[in-house]
Amino acid sequence: MKIISFNLNGIRSAASKGLFEWLGEKQPDIFCVQETKAQPEQIDALALNALGYTHQIIHSAEKKGYSGVAIFSKTNPDNYVVGMGIPKYDSEGRVIRADFGDITVVCVYIPSGTTGDVRQAVKMEFLEDFTKYLLHLRESRPNLVICGDYNICHKPIDINHPERHAGVSGFLPEEREWFDEFLAQGFVDTFREFNREPNQYSWWSFRAGSREKNLGWRIDYHIVTEPLKSRLKSAAIFPDAVFSDHAPVMVEV
Repeated sequence: MKIISFNLNGIRSAASKGLFEWLGEKQPDIFCVQETKAQPEQIDALALNALGYTHQIIHSAEKKGYSGVAIFSKTNPDNYVVGMGIPKYDSEGRVIRADFGDITVVCVYIPSGTTGDVRQAVKMEFLEDFTKYLLHLRESRPNLVICGDYNICHKPIDINHPERHAGVSGFLPEEREWFDEFLAQGFVDTFREFNREPNQYSWWSFRAGSREKNLGWRIDYHIVTEPLKSRLKSAAIFPDAVFSDHAPVMVEV
């Protein structure tokens, strides 16, 4: 099973830049997206159907043009659930869960805290609640693939010039501590199972030259539960896919 996750920063914008043609070349079994910034009727279902993605689960934010996640798959899931059952997050379109055989895929868009203290507090609350959600889900569905935009660089290797970003949301000590504790509870960062090299990023700011100079952050992940570690086949970042300020990330299990 090949899964690609991609923060599109607007699915309509990405589609206008050739996203669907690229998707047709990569042909993942499951395509998880974050920041759709669209309501269901604004997403080109016919184009996705033509590529074989006949099952489309879309969780849009109540606020138009904001947030939103979706899972597009070539086979119908056995079960799916939209949201975490917590209205303050579900209204923002943050989480979808879909079961495919013995594997459960969770697509998540973790809030950013870059706009100030209020949203940073929301982010930290979300991380706590999301962890509880996953630990409960793992009791009945032990094989989890949690893919999406985490808005956190875990280690200094995951960010350019870490010494410059110690006080910046996305690389704060408390965020990185959450990541440490999260992985310690039986979760695995799939990309680092295959690639230990520095300068491997999945997001670049819109500042002129940041992408060309590779001044990026690795904030997009496929995290799996420990039982799936032995089934991992590959993981990768596709930095040359320039349909968004993010790069798509892939895992095969």
